[in-house]
Amino acid sequence: MERISSGMSLGEFLRSRRERLTPEEVGLVSYGRRRTPGLRREEVAQLAHIGTSWYSYLEQDKDVHPSDDVLRSLAEALRLTEVERRHLYLLARPERQEKAEEPALNAGLEWTIKALEPNPAFALGRCWDLLQWNKAAELVFQLPSFSNDGQQKPNWMRHLLIDAKPEWIGENWEAKAQILIARFRADYARFPKDTRFKELVDELMQSSRLFRETWPLHYVEAPADCRKQGYDPRIGEMEFEHVTLQPPTHPDQKIMIYTASTDTAARLRSVLSGS
Repeated sequence: MERISSGMSLGEFLRSRRERLTPEEVGLVSYGRRRTPGLRREEVAQLAHIGTSWYSYLEQDKDVHPSDDVLRSLAEALRLTEVERRHLYLLARPERQEKAEEPALNAGLEWTIKALEPNPAFALGRCWDLLQWNKAAELVFQLPSFSNDGQQKPNWMRHLLIDAKPEWIGENWEAKAQILIARFRADYARFPKDTRFKELVDELMQSSRLFRETWPLHYVEAPADCRKQGYDPRIGEMEFEHVTLQPPTHPDQKIMIYTASTDTAARLRSVLSGS
């Protein structure tokens, strides 16, 4: 099996964005059928007003250092979204990312997550390890009982892709999981030297077909608030408004809150009180 890179390569990202575009999309004339998908390197260089050799060095991950103006021109030439633009800058400036120890979840957030019952809530660390979760999250997402005994906590990506597939996710599970993988990749770019991230990516590449197929596509997404619906035989139909909060003092952490509809909250209270 072909080995797929688990690292954060500027060249790989540029190539993936180049190959998804057609000449017509960027206002170029296409002459006949092409042997490979997307734009040619010289076409991207032309659109970005840089030399073809210089652009080739970037795709080959040579030791070159593009200026902010060059990155801005490349983002415009490749029609990058705002999230992809930020990702491009992170890949081009890895030396700016400082490695720091994972901070512990503060007591106020721990109490808040518990107090949100019967609304499922949990906290994620930098590598998407679960730091804290409440009983409602345990029920809805099939998580183990929370404990502070020092045992290794579940990882959210591993839990969804390998350990369990919660029934509430319902239809289009793979499309939803691909969005999560895109958000995970965006976070990974902020810490390219974090060995925990790399080990987790390598594990998921080996253990999850969906991750293995999605990762090389270099999709990146930002967290977004949304409505989620699903079904669980223990609870019935479920409906939530999902929001992601990030503490200003620890932006690497995420607080995931699923605010239940009135009917869903009543059923969750009933099941939780029975258990």
